[in-house]
Amino acid sequence: MGLKLSILSAMLLMSATAGAQVRIYTYLDETGQRHFTDVPDDGRYRLLHLSPQDLTESGQHYDPRLLERSRRYDPIIERAAAAAALEPNLLRAVIVVESGFNSLAVSKRGAKGLMQLMPATAQHYGVADPYDPQANVIGGALYLKSLLDLFGHDLKLALAAYNAGEAAVMRNGGRIPPYAETQAYVPRVLKILRLLGETRVI
Repeated sequence: MGLKLSILSAMLLMSATAGAQVRIYTYLDETGQRHFTDVPDDGRYRLLHLSPQDLTESGQHYDPRLLERSRRYDPIIERAAAAAALEPNLLRAVIVVESGFNSLAVSKRGAKGLMQLMPATAQHYGVADPYDPQANVIGGALYLKSLLDLFGHDLKLALAAYNAGEAAVMRNGGRIPPYAETQAYVPRVLKILRLLGETRVI
């Protein structure tokens, strides 16, 4: 049976905690739907090479129970994506890496909530309570959309700016800043996005 990304994440994180090695297989069907399983029953399945560190920022191990509850945010993600004219899977990928679907997450720099909004960003987009999932995701989606517009719909640069700030990208001549965290962040989000299936930015 196919596994949702949240379940895949939970399996990987639990296996890391237990010191076990889990083997996950995946394939993309003709409709663009990504399937996951730990018991391949179709010749299209291929072994997925992915570590828990690929699923959360800086390899932090979030409680798998939080990831298993990720589907509760699907309606919020769909509404926020529509409001910002973005592909929902792009928001899902950012949330997986930013907070592991922990709506109460707080970074060491003070970013909060599902999409890890800094206080100034939250204020700019009218997010009074960054721990409110709906407000947080809508604010984060609008911010990400503004970055895509700013950087000519270059997804890599927009993600770099989401992580390090647009000023850092501009100071680096319109390239991904040479910060270790940002250099790791961009491909991590893109890998999750690929796992969720082919996508496009509207």
